[in-house]
Amino acid sequence: MEYRQLGKTDLKVSPVALGTWAIGGKNWGEVNDGDSIRAIHKMIDNGVNFIDCAPTYGMGHAEEVLGKALKGKREEIILLTKCGIRWPDEAHKDFSKGAIRDSSKKSLMKQVDDSLRRLQTDFIDVYLIHWPDVNTPLEETAEALKEMKAAGKIRYTGISNFTEPMLSQLYSLGVLDVVQFPYSMVNKTREADLKKYYDLGVGTMSYGSLGAGILTGAVRKLPNFEPGDARLGFYDFFEEPKFSKVMELLKVMDAISDNRHHVPLAQIALNWNIQKGIVTSSIMGVRNEAEADENCAALNWKLNEEEMKELDDSIDRIMAD
Repeated sequence: MEYRQLGKTDLKVSPVALGTWAIGGKNWGEVNDGDSIRAIHKMIDNGVNFIDCAPTYGMGHAEEVLGKALKGKREEIILLTKCGIRWPDEAHKDFSKGAIRDSSKKSLMKQVDDSLRRLQTDFIDVYLIHWPDVNTPLEETAEALKEMKAAGKIRYTGISNFTEPMLSQLYSLGVLDVVQFPYSMVNKTREADLKKYYDLGVGTMSYGSLGAGILTGAVRKLPNFEPGDARLGFYDFFEEPKFSKVMELLKVMDAISDNRHHVPLAQIALNWNIQKGIVTSSIMGVRNEAEADENCAALNWKLNEEEMKELDDSIDRIMAD
């Protein structure tokens, strides 16, 4: 596998990173921890050395599963987790009580220790603020991150889901080593930000690269998810009017697969993402060994220039509002 420099850090990461949101188990349907651990091991066997996690994924459960999976394998992995969101202590494990965005220094110092414990590790390679907390000055948050780094608890820092001018301020404060935004064939709203910070030498990551699974082609009819399913609350393309547009885009992907590459659509979506030239590593979620093998096979081939242009033109035409 060809590894990429993550911005100006000394980390070399696989062009795809394992995403663990679904491994958390809550709001993603039935998930088996044994299957999750085997999927993690299979990704590592396939050469993936970058894993993305967060305390909010199953309220710590994804971190706990990952900690178990990485026993004896920690040195092989570049580990990323996040901070800045907590649940009220009295509501622990109760999703109905809601989350609190809290990037205060006091809270972050507790959050990092909690993550280290759940992950069963002494340090975190990349530590991102998950969502902005408008009630805490960015200077205070940056100070906390720098103290964690000085203490050896984390190596590099960054953000997920922030917008300007917060991004520029964090960059000037010296804590923007990595940025992470949603980016896929069905969501290009942060494309300009990815390009800007990639060009500045910041490590860039995309999440939602498979559109929560819709770009795999597995969903061809308007789904009827259970109430509270994350795919309805977080993504707008599982509902009309965008659902029909995505179905039209899938036909273009079907043609590229059927006529040329004969690969699953997920591999086309992943290749498009990592070949755009603005993403260092693209996050993909897998829940079993078969998905891990299938998705990692995307790294064995590439879309040509003509195919990239066909996809870009189709996306602009079909997905336009």
